[in-house]
Amino acid sequence: MKIALIGYGRMGKEIEQIALERGHTIVLKIDISNQEELTTENLSKADVAIEFTIPASALSNYEICFRAGVPVVSGTTGWLNKRAEVDELCRKLNGCFLYASNFSLGVNLFFELNRKLAAMMNHYPEYEVSMTEIHHTKKLDAPSGTAITLAEGILANNDAKKQWVLGKSENPEDLSIEAIRQDPYPGLHAIKYNSAVDCIEITHNAYNRKGFAIGAVLAAEFCAGKKGIFTLSDMLKL
Repeated sequence: MKIALIGYGRMGKEIEQIALERGHTIVLKIDISNQEELTTENLSKADVAIEFTIPASALSNYEICFRAGVPVVSGTTGWLNKRAEVDELCRKLNGCFLYASNFSLGVNLFFELNRKLAAMMNHYPEYEVSMTEIHHTKKLDAPSGTAITLAEGILANNDAKKQWVLGKSENPEDLSIEAIRQDPYPGLHAIKYNSAVDCIEITHNAYNRKGFAIGAVLAAEFCAGKKGIFTLSDMLKL
């Protein structure tokens, strides 16, 4: 498979290594120094694009991939307020799009565990739920996309919580998310249910970026030759 890497920072380099190990070829590498090379002509050489950039450039990156007819797998977070527009453009241009806030297999299993636990704990309002996430200092968005996905899983299953908020809140309808930036954390997410007598906590702690990179390459393999909008759950059959 021929892969275009849009975003060639630490994650892009990790993805490149995994892709080469799996027998794929990197035909295009785009970073801040050669953005002018991101053209439909250059993208046409690729079977799929993997995009890990920043929110400010993500939407234009998606559009050019759709126009080139190249499936795009993206792990860029911080742009989801435009999700409806991106999905509409993908359908209009008959593209292929797979977005995930986190490509780690372990995290996606954690998403499922979080939803099931939230549904169980909905029957026990004496437990107050909150979340903490820790990432490296170069991470630009807070809370993380993974934390937001986890929060959405809780909100969908907890009648007492109406919205998530960054930082502590005195409003009992708020789900508080504490976002800590500390090196060298690749990513830690902890969900805590606290009562007057005890505490239940589940945690996912990433040791390195390799798990994210493997998931992104597997997602690219899944999307190659497809049309439509997919999630990692589609790929993992969760």
